[in-house]
Amino acid sequence: MTTGTVIGKPPALTPLLARGALLSPFKRPRPDAPFPRTRLVLPGLRVDLARLSAYERVCGFATGEDALPLTYPHVLGFPLAMRLMSGRDFPLPLLGLVHTSIAIRRHRALPATGTYELAVHVDRLAPHRRGTEAAVVTELRDAGTGRVVWESTSTYLARHRTAGEHPGAPVPGPQAPSPLPAVAEWRPGADLGRRYGAVSGDRNPIHLHPLTARLFGFPRAIAHGMWTVARCLAAHGSPEAAVVRAEFRAPVLLPGTVVYAADASGRFELRSPDDRTHLTGSVTTAPA
Repeated sequence: MTTGTVIGKPPALTPLLARGALLSPFKRPRPDAPFPRTRLVLPGLRVDLARLSAYERVCGFATGEDALPLTYPHVLGFPLAMRLMSGRDFPLPLLGLVHTSIAIRRHRALPATGTYELAVHVDRLAPHRRGTEAAVVTELRDAGTGRVVWESTSTYLARHRTAGEHPGAPVPGPQAPSPLPAVAEWRPGADLGRRYGAVSGDRNPIHLHPLTARLFGFPRAIAHGMWTVARCLAAHGSPEAAVVRAEFRAPVLLPGTVVYAADASGRFELRSPDDRTHLTGSVTTAPA
């Protein structure tokens, strides 16, 4: 049973990252592990318009409109998710946790000047061929009506040995669809991780500098997965009532070159010039 806990302000991320890092070596992830049943609720939320504008510029959204970009509520909810995932009762180690997918539903346009209630909880753990995956649900409600106006489910993977796993064994997968037509080529700079971290609050060291990224096995800093989704949606556009699904396939090294591709059905992807896929996704009109 999930219990609600009301908080007065968004928690600071730096102490949560530090706590999660310190506790990570003691975690023993498994799909049937107990997990926190707390639903964190932040009422009376107002958006910092200056921070929003900076986020829009980094991600390529239009600025100055009284509307939240489709991905921005994820940024608002991230500190609450981090509070849950950095706690002692969350069974997956925060260090090395990989954001594998996000599904978003926006029920209507969201005024940037509105007042909202934000809620985040861990919905479930599930086995994955590479370890254990946690699903984290974020909901944004209109403070006046109490109705859900935006919701998302993010999955996070903790990699570990699983029963029957054989290192190096190929894993069959579905046949890849035909590549989408290229629309644009982008060249994210070496400082993108620091710029996005400043506007989102996500200052994971794998995104900030080559030296800190190498500590976690990356040759250079990598772009935030949520920047790749936001940048694609900024280029693609979206209806007021929208459903987005995105899967993070491979990291984007910084600096780097990526190809944005899309079609008229709402599918989009980000790939390298040599056709390595970094991100696949779709945006469609939400059913009434």
